[in-house]
Amino acid sequence: MKIFGVFILLLALGSAIAAQDSPANPIQKDTWQLALFGGGGMGLGKSDTTQFFYAGGRAGRVFTSDHLSGIFRGNFEWDVDVMPIYVVFPPESAVYGGSIKPIIWKWNFTSRKKVVPYFAPEGGIVFSRDNIPPGDTSQVNFTPGAAFGANVFVKEKRALLFEIEFGHLSSASLGPHNPGYNGTFTFTVGYAWFHHS
Repeated sequence: MKIFGVFILLLALGSAIAAQDSPANPIQKDTWQLALFGGGGMGLGKSDTTQFFYAGGRAGRVFTSDHLSGIFRGNFEWDVDVMPIYVVFPPESAVYGGSIKPIIWKWNFTSRKKVVPYFAPEGGIVFSRDNIPPGDTSQVNFTPGAAFGANVFVKEKRALLFEIEFGHLSSASLGPHNPGYNGTFTFTVGYAWFHHS
């Protein structure tokens, strides 16, 4: 996949930007994260002609100290995304809406200091002006998924954010029909600020 290749390239470039290790882990217990981001992607399988675009902000906090060892060493962070811009582009026409993702349960892999990868199961909801997918469906849809990403530190408390997500978009039968999008793939780029309280 070309997008996956771009993701790996951006991580490598970010590592080159952040060449020297900092003395302390930048993401530790009681660290707050604020970020601005944008991204997009596409449906998978039967919905591969559908595209997505979104932009918004993220807030989160690290709740635990580091646990485990080696490459699995890390901590737990809970984030929330608010996306006032969430656009779905089915083949027919664009559908405009917004989204909130209150469940982003992130495990930060903190064995490295400048590039901090993470994995996160996620869950959110999309509110749209028209039905998604178009037809006799629903203006409210749920978006469970799993994200893989990294914060690439360019300054002591500043990082570039890169993330890919494999997700699902479905109304859970809130409307008369529920074809949904069984698979979605999105790529997010952002800029994050960290503050240790």
